[in-house]
Amino acid sequence: MFAIIGLVGVFFCVFGGYVIFGGKMGIIVEALPKEIMIIGGSGLSSFLITNSTHTVKASGKDIKKIFAGSPFHKKEYIELLSLLYQILKTMKSKGVLAIEQHIEKPLESNIFNAYPAVMKSNTTVKFIADYLRMYSIGVDNPMEMESLMEAEIDKMKHEDQHSSHAIQGLADALPALGIVAAVLGVIKTMASISEPPEVLGKLIGGALVGTFMGIFLAYCLAAPIAGRLKGIAEEDSLFYGVIKTAVVAHLGGYAPQVSIEAARKKVPSEYMPDFNELEELLSQIS
Repeated sequence: MFAIIGLVGVFFCVFGGYVIFGGKMGIIVEALPKEIMIIGGSGLSSFLITNSTHTVKASGKDIKKIFAGSPFHKKEYIELLSLLYQILKTMKSKGVLAIEQHIEKPLESNIFNAYPAVMKSNTTVKFIADYLRMYSIGVDNPMEMESLMEAEIDKMKHEDQHSSHAIQGLADALPALGIVAAVLGVIKTMASISEPPEVLGKLIGGALVGTFMGIFLAYCLAAPIAGRLKGIAEEDSLFYGVIKTAVVAHLGGYAPQVSIEAARKKVPSEYMPDFNELEELLSQIS
């Protein structure tokens, strides 16, 4: 929602302000196709040269994230904590073998399927099942488990930020590409130096549209998109940090309630349920 408001606001303030203070859109509209071809075309081409096929495809898909944001909100965090509590409680009372069937086939597990908000994320389900499986086969040292989980979380965050880094690289290049377009416009203008001032003024104005478009696309569109995608990747990594905290605390010998409380403290403040709210929910889990 805020992304849409922001985009509308950018266009209104820039172009609306230009018109309100006496600017004429005609010269911009006339020059726009040529400038978009030069700046947009060369920018897209350099983007394809710089980045791998995977990053290019991921960038195209990730653009929608600026409107949807992170998929993890309070509901998802509460269900995650509840799922982890049920698993840890089962392990504590019945042993690790009691959850073996659940971690081997989580999509068929009645425990996992009781939490649909978590099940929407295949990556989350796989992450939980993989590390519980490692625990079941003998990785029971808290420090070793924490190191392994941190390494994977860092890898996931790094991979999720490929799109933001790629788009930020494009944002850095766009002002220079705008200058290229402007210089080409100046060359065209110099070839018409004998024309009357009104013609030269129009040609110079068209050339300057290139500089304007490069800066506008870079700082009003590409850079904000890159920044938002980077922030979403960082928000997503916090979700997996909650899982890590709960599992490591359990391996340290803490009771399920204590492990989940430690994990609750890792939830971002805007989504974190208070102690009493979570305790009431957990008390209903058999």
